[in-house]
Amino acid sequence: MQTTTEDPFALFEAWMAEATATEPNDPNAMAVATATPDGAPSVRILLLKGLDERGFVFYSHDNARKGGELAANPRAALCFHWKSQGRQIRVEGPIERVSAEEADAYFATRAKLSRIGAWASKQSTPLASRAELEAAVLAAEARFPDDHVPRPPHWGGFRCVPARIEFWRDMPFRLHERRVFSRVGEGWAIEMLYP
Repeated sequence: MQTTTEDPFALFEAWMAEATATEPNDPNAMAVATATPDGAPSVRILLLKGLDERGFVFYSHDNARKGGELAANPRAALCFHWKSQGRQIRVEGPIERVSAEEADAYFATRAKLSRIGAWASKQSTPLASRAELEAAVLAAEARFPDDHVPRPPHWGGFRCVPARIEFWRDMPFRLHERRVFSRVGEGWAIEMLYP
């Protein structure tokens, strides 16, 4: 393993820009894996909503299954896969909460019905019928009749602070290219892996 001055965030942004130009739907979609305190894994698709030198940001209900798992075991793995590009990026690291100000700013950019839905949904809990959800949406709309819908206290953001980022590129005959950046202090070490 050797140290590098190459910036994995810049490489990620370059790959994301190329995916954004070619992927037909949600190039920012990623699989997010969490685990219970005893190690049982759980994975789902979410959308990346922020990226800077601090890490990769996504949002959710605190009381959703992933929110509970992240509170009990604050580590996650993310996986972006762009089939049309023949590329994949895996990110692993600890989770931290985004600030209330950052969560408020992102929440305000969402469509009104999405903001209403954050109030109406008891995410990941049993739902008796679709009518029950629709009634909760109507109640939230009555509570917030104008465009100002504040962020619910149970809704916020999570930042995966990368300890490891792997860039995978499809190559002929399954002789794929794999480069791994591992956090070393304030910098990165890089190594190649066998496919």
